[in-house]
Amino acid sequence: MRKRKPKLRITPPDPRFGDPLVTQFVNNLMWRGKKGAAYKIFYDAMDIVKERVSDEEEHAVWKKALNNVMPQVEVRSRRIGGATFQIPTEIRAKRKVSIGMKWMIKFARQRSGKGMAEKLAAEIIAASKGEGAAVKRKEDTHRMAESNRAFAHFRV
Repeated sequence: MRKRKPKLRITPPDPRFGDPLVTQFVNNLMWRGKKGAAYKIFYDAMDIVKERVSDEEEHAVWKKALNNVMPQVEVRSRRIGGATFQIPTEIRAKRKVSIGMKWMIKFARQRSGKGMAEKLAAEIIAASKGEGAAVKRKEDTHRMAESNRAFAHFRV
């Protein structure tokens, strides 16, 4: 590489849980630079999770949901000799986290319900139980990687 690697930006911890992952999640949730609104949506969703799942702490439920959504492998297209192959590759740790967050937010937005906080809470609870659209996307991705395992030797 000709250029030097960019400095890694450290995300500050969020005010309520003191977790930088929550800040990253809120940054992904944010639309049009409205971070205050994104924090309100997230914290309202966490309050709803706390009401519905009384036996566990809401932050632990969210962490569990995120771990259930994070993919371990993905397929990448690679053109070899006129044919395009789907090659399974392992995912870096930071990419796993960001993909999991984006999927959770995407499928929460697609849910039916009233208000984003309600939808997000429903998706978090479903993902923590190993259900929901985001977990299904992870399983589909893993299944696709498994079915294309024969092409793993083409990996770069």
